[in-house]
Amino acid sequence: MNNKLHILFLCGWYPSRVLPTNGDFIERHALAISLKHQVTVIHIITDKNVSNNLEIISTKEKQITTHIAYLKKTKNPIKKTYLYAKTFLRILRKIKNVDVVHLNEVYPFGIFSLYLKWFKNKQYIISEHHTGYHKPQAEKLTFTHKFISKIITKNATFICPVSNDLRDAMRALNLKGNYFRVPNVVNTDLFFPTENTNNTFIITHISNMLNAHKNVEGFLNVVKKLDNKIPNFKIKLIGADAEKYKVFAEKMSINLQKIEFINQIPHKEVVAHLQKSDVFVLFSNYENLPCVILESFACGVPVIASNVGGISEFFPKEFGFLIPPKDENALLNNILKIHRNFKPDKKAMHTYVVENFSENKILKKFEKLYIKSLKA
Repeated sequence: MNNKLHILFLCGWYPSRVLPTNGDFIERHALAISLKHQVTVIHIITDKNVSNNLEIISTKEKQITTHIAYLKKTKNPIKKTYLYAKTFLRILRKIKNVDVVHLNEVYPFGIFSLYLKWFKNKQYIISEHHTGYHKPQAEKLTFTHKFISKIITKNATFICPVSNDLRDAMRALNLKGNYFRVPNVVNTDLFFPTENTNNTFIITHISNMLNAHKNVEGFLNVVKKLDNKIPNFKIKLIGADAEKYKVFAEKMSINLQKIEFINQIPHKEVVAHLQKSDVFVLFSNYENLPCVILESFACGVPVIASNVGGISEFFPKEFGFLIPPKDENALLNNILKIHRNFKPDKKAMHTYVVENFSENKILKKFEKLYIKSLKA
């Protein structure tokens, strides 16, 4: 297709001054699509530091125009709903000639997609990444959330979870629709292998550092056991407020000289840490499809990850090891395996990511769905 489309991204999650990395995987989808098509992003978020009721920041970079609205925080749900709706309509007046709406996160932003379909005759597709649809987290979803979500998914032309595992979880909640898996995207020009000349065995973990989700403390328990197993190793713990785990590490009597606590860094700086790693570890209790696993593959770095969510759907066995969640012995044993003699084919790992998750591959997947939506 040669015609340039105008795609409206409606985003419940998106990087902002309040949460700089929240939904950065959605931003990367938008960047991939903008290689060929015009993209406009709408994101609305509350900000306790806003002086007035509303502040809208609009920016344009290449083929992406972004409108981020910051609303004054309120505990009144009726007022909050009114402010969100009023703000959405205000931003919408600035946007012309949209072809297809691309909703990111079903609820509550999907209500705006319904409005655009019912009153503006705009078809929409949905991308979904939310781990909250899995059990036991799904038990926390309210009746209203599930009821409205059913209407939103039913009216979408396509629902695009990042994994089949997430698709199955959504279907189990009776969220019916036309499902088509589209995974996360990797900038394979940025993430690529380099020659590793480490004298120190480097084990890297990158996440949002939420212990209930990423099980950082479980990982540190294993680090303690490594002390007398590997003579020369270094742990890189990277993510939001990583230093908060210093207290736990000290409590466990872990040698802090062997751990580098690195608080949140820009995405473009992640690649240098991965390229210098001997193994990447993600010991999560639950997941969908973490971008950082794919980025590790792109850098030719083997991965040890919990076998949860959709991870196994995109995890060639020669690229590392999948282990049961919370199984600290399995994590320890597989770190030792990689340390002893695990030499992955870095070129093959990078090629796998290029062929399945590169910007052009993901662009083409979404483009086909946009064209079919226009014909719906």
